[in-house]
Amino acid sequence: MSTKNILSLGPIAARQLSTATVTIPQWDYITPRWLLSILPYVNVDGGAYRINRVIDKKGKGGSLLPELATVGGGENELPTTYVDYEEDPQEIELSAITTVLHTHTRITDLYSNKIDQLREQVRLTVEAVKEREEHEIINNAEFGLLNKVAPAYRIKTRKGPPTPDDLDELLNLIWKRPAFFLAHPKAIAAFGREATRRGVPPVVVHLFGSPFITWRGVPLIPSNKLPIAKDGTTRILLLRVGEDKRGVVGLQKVGVAGEVEPGLSVRYSGTSDNSIASHLVTRYFSLAVLAEDALASLDGVVLSHYHEYV
Repeated sequence: MSTKNILSLGPIAARQLSTATVTIPQWDYITPRWLLSILPYVNVDGGAYRINRVIDKKGKGGSLLPELATVGGGENELPTTYVDYEEDPQEIELSAITTVLHTHTRITDLYSNKIDQLREQVRLTVEAVKEREEHEIINNAEFGLLNKVAPAYRIKTRKGPPTPDDLDELLNLIWKRPAFFLAHPKAIAAFGREATRRGVPPVVVHLFGSPFITWRGVPLIPSNKLPIAKDGTTRILLLRVGEDKRGVVGLQKVGVAGEVEPGLSVRYSGTSDNSIASHLVTRYFSLAVLAEDALASLDGVVLSHYHEYV
């Protein structure tokens, strides 16, 4: 390279003495996972969660309630009663998401400074585990929300696109303390279009530092884990949550060895003759629906309907 007419140090040479400011690895796969933040979790100390239910029994007049009496004065004969329980209650065993993380000790020794290589590998693996957990909470064939909706609590849209009337029908089903709707972001956008078209744009609230639209005061929580069928339709769920409300609860085991956060452990499991260090990453979890009227689904939600505004 000719040095003719060069009066000062050039940028290429100067960069050899500088240190770049680097970021931690950015991964588009990671989502906010609002569902895992808003769903209350119950600690399952023994590894299994038993749901004890009352057996409905018909009393006089066909009532399913215990025999009771409302009395005024006088010497009234009082009824006798008791409340019976199922003898073979449902038990839910915790599932596990697990993997073995491999890192070469030479890599973690030589190429860690302000950003620790092992810590970043663990962080990204944990992020993947949490993404998988949200997917399973929604889609798992045994305990996922989509597969735990009772037939009586599944309804279809009136005309395809999700309208305020459709969400009102869900609220009619889950009228006992509804907590939130759960929907694909595209379904939430479709509902916003229909509500705005009818002159009732949804109210926005802020949760976890982010805006969410609501209907009748109930927030619509987005998750891209809700599937979109080949015909372009999806489902919108409505949940009541909390053990004290006979709702939907997440299940986890707290206090496991190597726990880095409740129910999630990272345990060192040795180094091979090839200097490969292994860490076992495990998340124990499941889901329980305590009552049929805690979960409802709006099926056949069309996402591709748009309006022309003049």
